[in-house]
Amino acid sequence: MTSECKQQFTLRIAQANSTELIVILYEMLLCYLDEAEEAAESGDAEALAEAVRKSRGCLNELEQSLHMEYEPAGNLLQLYLYCAKKLVHAQACKEGALDEIRRIIRPLHDAYEQIAPQNPGGPVMGNSQTVYAGLTYGRGMLTENMADQGANRGMRV
Repeated sequence: MTSECKQQFTLRIAQANSTELIVILYEMLLCYLDEAEEAAESGDAEALAEAVRKSRGCLNELEQSLHMEYEPAGNLLQLYLYCAKKLVHAQACKEGALDEIRRIIRPLHDAYEQIAPQNPGGPVMGNSQTVYAGLTYGRGMLTENMADQGANRGMRV
């Protein structure tokens, strides 16, 4: 994942509600799956192992986010465990495993993306900086301006 992509995810995470965080996790997982596929195609076992490890980390976070008291959580857990098993197959260079994971994750991502705006909760991370992005006079370059850079920044105890 490029540093620019990481920065975009970081900014989105800082301002996301709980449902949007799930959407971001799905997007990160899909990005790592793409990296794993590129590594598998190039024969780079180290990069494949790293991409699989990061993909597994996303799946672990998705598993931990489940509220087991609600009905669909059990089904989602089974899907996540199946995807984790397929990641092991992908690392063992079995073709089609990554595509199968994508076929499971992409519809879940799309469903959560549709319901995310309906979540009335505010950002999960409190007391984070507000980021405004826009075009400036710098020849069409996108710059980001931070608001409230010092007064209430950081964690409150």
